[in-house]
Amino acid sequence: MIKEAARFAKKAHHGAFRKGTNVPYITHPLETAVIVSMMTDDAELIAAALLHDTIEDAGVSYGELRSEFGKRVADLVAEESEDKSRTWEERKSSTLKRLETASRDIKILTLADKLSNIRSMARDYLLVGEELWKRFNVTEKEKHGWYYGSMIKLLKEFDGTPEYQEYTELYRRVFGQQN
Repeated sequence: MIKEAARFAKKAHHGAFRKGTNVPYITHPLETAVIVSMMTDDAELIAAALLHDTIEDAGVSYGELRSEFGKRVADLVAEESEDKSRTWEERKSSTLKRLETASRDIKILTLADKLSNIRSMARDYLLVGEELWKRFNVTEKEKHGWYYGSMIKLLKEFDGTPEYQEYTELYRRVFGQQN
């Protein structure tokens, strides 16, 4: 299932790149899946990590995922997906609200996704500094800091894990504070 999910995600994200870079987008779902696999051996959760942006960013339908990978994988991907018709603030607020009562599986998936994102931010921040924020639709560093900082409290149950510790350290390096 994991290999098939990787192939599916590669095809779905073909031609897409990480914002402001020439890095193929598929590197993000692959990294997210590796992080999830360090926290669990649940094949469906790892597959969901590979597929987590296919509904949101690649035009794949819930029905297609359910048909290919089953209800649980499709449900995990759907719960992790944001509604791109809403504003950035609405989407991020909704994600944070959902995490207050989310399952452990969704929290693992979210931590892996956000850790992959903040790793990328930290690398690029070293190279381009404050210019980094111009890559995003929302260009205010403070707003990104609010969103990524809010994750620290909402994912606190993973405090003893290397993934959470790395996340909080990278947050501090990028945003210069601890939330």
